[in-house]
Amino acid sequence: MSTPQIVGPTRKSIWPFIHFVPRQTHFNFVGLAPYAAILSVLLVIGSGVSIAMQQVNFGVDFVGGTKLEAVTSGVAPLGQIRAQLKSMGANDAEVQAVGASGAAIQFRSVTGQAADAAPAFVQAKLQAVIPGLRITGVSEVGAKVSGELIWGGLEALGVALGLTLLYIWFRFQLQFGLGAILALAHDIVLTVGFLSVTRIEVSMTSIAAILTVIGYSMNEKVISFDRLRENLRKYKTTPLAEVINLSENERLSRTIITGTTALLALSGSVLNPASALFSLTATMAFGILVGTYSSIYVALPVILLWGVKRDDDEASAITFQTARR
Repeated sequence: MSTPQIVGPTRKSIWPFIHFVPRQTHFNFVGLAPYAAILSVLLVIGSGVSIAMQQVNFGVDFVGGTKLEAVTSGVAPLGQIRAQLKSMGANDAEVQAVGASGAAIQFRSVTGQAADAAPAFVQAKLQAVIPGLRITGVSEVGAKVSGELIWGGLEALGVALGLTLLYIWFRFQLQFGLGAILALAHDIVLTVGFLSVTRIEVSMTSIAAILTVIGYSMNEKVISFDRLRENLRKYKTTPLAEVINLSENERLSRTIITGTTALLALSGSVLNPASALFSLTATMAFGILVGTYSSIYVALPVILLWGVKRDDDEASAITFQTARR
């Protein structure tokens, strides 16, 4: 007796939607590089102008202010505390949960109140509205500490860029490292410009977000460089511009899937500006988009213009005008 065979459906299901992502594409990335270069220059200039004119909206961590530690008789009503701080005129107020019944409250100043009277004013208002709330600690963040945090954040960014250059140079070639550094600098400037234009509060979590963006962008560039290096070994006589197009088309579906997954994970907080993590997730979401873009249109054009080594022979640099369209 023969074993019955299960016959699957002959029609292709529309689920999962990943089936709509093409496996092979033939985009001419190099042909669009000159236009992308113009766009990048304009965005960098715009970011620089915004940073110079209105700077960024530094939070309590950087400009100083007051931090209060509070506990409640039950679950801390974070939403109610935020609403009360807004109603009393607390500037750059931020509330975070500490355990089940605790809350960390920080604000830069209170409109209409002197700096030394603001903590007592906020404490009295909160205790009058929220029964059972007690303030267990009050601390001030001064300008000196804020300045140290700013320099500490800049030093962390500088170390990250330096290590990136050394790693890429060691693993690939010098022009790969310079392309990666230029692209990462591009990403950082645009991300800080985004924070300046949108007036999103910049805190230590924002520095953490920028460092995360550097890590994501770095990962994209390493994957892009690795695929390019593999294809350069396969196609030793093919023009560099064509090899770049081939390499980016081969990894495009992976880039789309990875980037979309990361953005979906952040979307819950990004779509809710009232979220305590909004500054973190909004910065990361913007950085993911910029990092993906710069991997193709900032890092690779540097390699295209410089040229690469294929085995022991130096390949001549190729200008954008000679790229096949």
